[in-house]
Amino acid sequence: MKNIIFKDRRDAGSRLADELTKRGYRNQPFMVLGIPRGGIVVADEIAEALSAPLDVVIVRKIRAPYQPELGIGAVVDGDNISIINEELVRAVGASQEYLRSEIAYQREEIERRLQLYRAGRPSPEITGRKIVVVDDGIATGYTFRAALEGLRRRNPATLIAAVPVAAQGSLDILYDFADEIICLSIPDSFIAVGAWYLDFNQVSDEEAIEILHRNWAKFKPQKPVNA
Repeated sequence: MKNIIFKDRRDAGSRLADELTKRGYRNQPFMVLGIPRGGIVVADEIAEALSAPLDVVIVRKIRAPYQPELGIGAVVDGDNISIINEELVRAVGASQEYLRSEIAYQREEIERRLQLYRAGRPSPEITGRKIVVVDDGIATGYTFRAALEGLRRRNPATLIAAVPVAAQGSLDILYDFADEIICLSIPDSFIAVGAWYLDFNQVSDEEAIEILHRNWAKFKPQKPVNA
């Protein structure tokens, strides 16, 4: 698959929306879930193209001790699901006590962010619905895997993963958790997600919230849709 350089997250979302349309997903009763914060911008383009409601699935990285940029696992909202990379845990020397403390902290952060983004709006109904999960790219895959595994436990009718760019090895760990994976670019040499964007500026909470509220003005919370 050829390497693609995206102008920005909206360009990536527009291209993903085109691919979903080509596969016949327009005018189907999908819900689009973005992984904050960058994934919400990409997901917004898809939700607009599919005329679909938009919401969030919040996943937090489990940070390595003394190396907060290195993820050794992930925690997802909705269930007590923690995905641990045991090989990395051993490599960085993270103790069980450290992991318990870090996981507890990230769960608290998930609850804080859910309140920030939703401001009392109920969590979306997942059971029996067609779901597209979106992020701006996949590096290790553990964040996205946690999102998919958490959503799968809530019994969606269909669960599709959609990303602009990902490392092949990271995609490989996701196939057991999604019904379909749509990825536009799988570079032979993957450095970081941001390397495949001309503009990869950080997305603020305020921008993410504005996107969500604009979509929510069009859609009321819905009941499950039969497959």
